[in-house]
Amino acid sequence: MKIRFKQSTEADLESLQGMMRQLQQDDPWEEPFDQAELLTNLRRLLADPVYGLVFLAWDGEQPVGYLVICFDYSLEYRGKGAWVDELFVKREMRGKGTGTQLLDLAEDASRRAGAKVLHLEVNHGNPAKELYRRRGFAEHQRFLMTKRLDG
Repeated sequence: MKIRFKQSTEADLESLQGMMRQLQQDDPWEEPFDQAELLTNLRRLLADPVYGLVFLAWDGEQPVGYLVICFDYSLEYRGKGAWVDELFVKREMRGKGTGTQLLDLAEDASRRAGAKVLHLEVNHGNPAKELYRRRGFAEHQRFLMTKRLDG
């Protein structure tokens, strides 16, 4: 199957929001999902590639998945880093190579943006973990820990 990929713009907000809600049903965020805050942050991300990049996967005229890459900077990892912040494929398209193609896109787009490494997080029990292992992502001996800074 020939999937095409397009960097997203604000015109894609409706398609992205719909799939982001589906992601919350399948594999919810650790943080509460706030639609208004999501829209604000997604618009900022789409407008300024210094923060990251968003891509939609299309099968014909239907969006079937999306990828969000966000950037950071780390001395440990020798400079600019990229994160697969979100990767989603609609249920009916899973197991057909779309996730693999989105990971290829994440690697290529991150390299073009000057990233030295590509990170991702996956929830325990998520079956996508095996895809990520096959694609060369390694588990760490560290735990991700987070402190909220906004109250």
